[in-house]
Parts: sequence; structure tokens; C-alpha cells
Amino acid sequence: MSAWVLPDHIADVLPSEARLIEDLRRELLDSACRHGYELVIPPLVEHIESLLTGTGEDLELQTFKLVDQLSGRTLGVRADTTQQTARIDAHLLNRQGTTRLCYCGPVLHTRLPHPNASREPLQFGAELYGCSDIAADIEIVLLALDALHTTQTPLESGVVVDLADARIVPALLAQAPEVRVNVHRLQQALITKNADALRHEAAALPAAVRQALHRLLDLYGTAEVLEAARQHLPALPEITQALDELAALAAHIASVHPALRVQFDLADSQGYSYYSGMRFAIYLPGGSDAMVRGGRYDEVGAAFGRMRPAVGFSLDVKTLAQHVAPRPKRPAIRATWEASAGWQEAVQALRREGETVAVTLPGQEHAPEEFVCDRVLTRQDGRWLLQAV
Repeated sequence: MSAWVLPDHIADVLPSEARLIEDLRRELLDSACRHGYELVIPPLVEHIESLLTGTGEDLELQTFKLVDQLSGRTLGVRADTTQQTARIDAHLLNRQGTTRLCYCGPVLHTRLPHPNASREPLQFGAELYGCSDIAADIEIVLLALDALHTTQTPLESGVVVDLADARIVPALLAQAPEVRVNVHRLQQALITKNADALRHEAAALPAAVRQALHRLLDLYGTAEVLEAARQHLPALPEITQALDELAALAAHIASVHPALRVQFDLADSQGYSYYSGMRFAIYLPGGSDAMVRGGRYDEVGAAFGRMRPAVGFSLDVKTLAQHVAPRPKRPAIRATWEASAGWQEAVQALRREGETVAVTLPGQEHAPEEFVCDRVLTRQDGRWLLQAV
């Protein structure tokens, strides 16, 4: 194998795309900071127990594992940053009241979450801890939309906000606690709308529970879905609360972003299994998978000794870069290299003022392709001046 061949679905990022990704990273973090979110930078590797506690089988299969040469313990390369941020909130900050945290860093996946994905996303996310009120859910969804808007992603027709709730299926299964079912396979049947698979996985459940689960397969669409759910699903407290909160959240999104399409899929349980309440996904026009995924995960902090209400979202900056318009090249000043002190001082002065100075070295004819050199540094009458090209 050639030394320059990379692993499958791992790729170099070349200058033009790297510049766009870095611009997006800064814009996303600045957007979160304007909303009061504080930046944290968790480590890329941790003890495997810390990364996977309370997360379920799906995240474990996505995590690369290695042996620490210092301690002999098993480490994991993070596949998701949510658990690390929950650990920071619960164990290190240990604040009373509300805590808002954001992050942006690489994660690594053993498998592809979907066919066109990278196994090395650059994950940006924001997490809000300490508030169980629906106001926190609303804040997180609006922050995700504002972050996309900040990166010049048009929030017009074609953008879809998809809402679901992780409490509905567990509430139905709790009606038959004595029956053991494979929850993972049952949820996969619901996600794929596979009625035959659902019938097989739910065969041992009481008829009323089976009927309610099959009803979920048809409960997707716009606002009328919630009314249909109230008619056809059992009036359990968890389900009633979930439907009420989804209706309130959808109404608030529509009031702030009337051009967006808000829809529901009550059978959707995609994403990691730590979600415990409202879940949402944002789809951009032309995208086959969600650009943003998030929701409420109140139970993750318990693994670190402090259960706290929590809600958040994340997205892959590399994928986002494929959906935004290319940025114009940055203007620069071209300067032909000289050894004189005066030339060095002139170049340094321009850079201190924030200018980009692309130096043409001896024998070099072309300026860097990533810049538009619209001015040139020239010497006239012993003075270094800028001249338009």
C-alpha cells in the first residue's frame, strides 16, 4: 500500500476547504458565546468507562479503543462530546443553577453513521444544564437555528425542523414490565417504518401495546400528527406531557421562523440512546441526513455523580461546509522578498495592522492561490508604499 493512502472515509482537508471550515468554526463558537455559552475543550481520549457510561450500545460500537501505555487501562477516542461535557458540568464545574457550555473539536467513528459521512467529523455543539423547563428546549433549538443563520445558511423554504420525543416508546413498553423485548431492534423497526419487523419484535407484548406501537408508524407529518396521537395513543401522563411540550415547542419555532417547516415523527429514535425527552433534527434542502441533531438527556450526568436536567445539540462543521456558499478569497498584498531592514519593517508593520502579506521568494513567480493580491508593496523615493494592481 502506498504511504500516502489514507484509511477509508478519512480525508485531508485542503486549503480552500480548510479556510471555509475554520471560518465556520469561529462563527459557530462566536454565535454560542453571544448566547452566553462558555467554551470548553475536553480531551480527545479518556478512560473508556467515562466515555461510554450510560450511552448505550450504539455509541460503544462507534468508539475506537486502545491501551494506555502508561497505566495499562483501556482508553477510548471520543465518538461524541456530549458525555465529556456532562462530566465537566457534573464533576469539575459543579455549579448551582444553569450552566451553558459549547465546544468544537474532532471526533472519530469506527463506522459510518450514513453512507456519505466522514469518520472524522469536526463536532460543534452546545449544552444547557440545570433547567428542566421547556424554555431550555426552546433556547437550544433557536440557538441551533441561529448558529446556522450566522454561517450564512439560508433559513428559508426547504429547511425542515423535525421533532420527536424519547419518552413515548418507553411509556408504552412500561405498560408490560414483565415482558422482555429487544428495545434496540424494536426501535430500529420504528425508525425504518418496517411493520413486519415491528410485528416480530413486539409479538410478546399485550395487544394494546402492540397496537399503539404500530400506530406510531403512521404518526409523522405536520401539526395534525399531534392531534391524531392524542386520539390513538393511550392517555398516559408521559405521553400527554410529551405531546403538550412538542406542540408548545413547534408553536414557538413557527413564531420566530415562520418560513421554516416544522414536522413530527413520533416513531423516530435516531441518534444516541441517551436521549430522555424532546429530540429534534434540522434538515437542509438537498440533504439526505440531518444537519443538526439534539434533544434532552437528563440522565447522563448521573454516571458522574450528579443527575442534572440537560439539553443540547451538535453538528459536523465539515458537512455544514458542503452546504454553504463558497467564501470570496481574502485580499492580500504581494511583496517581493528583500533582505533589507527597511523592507522587513514595512512588511511587519502591515501585518500588525491586520493585512495579509504574501511574500514572493526568489525564483517564485506565482502568489498563493488562496489570496487575491490586489496591491503590491513597492519602493518609491526610499519609501515603501502600496500600489493597486
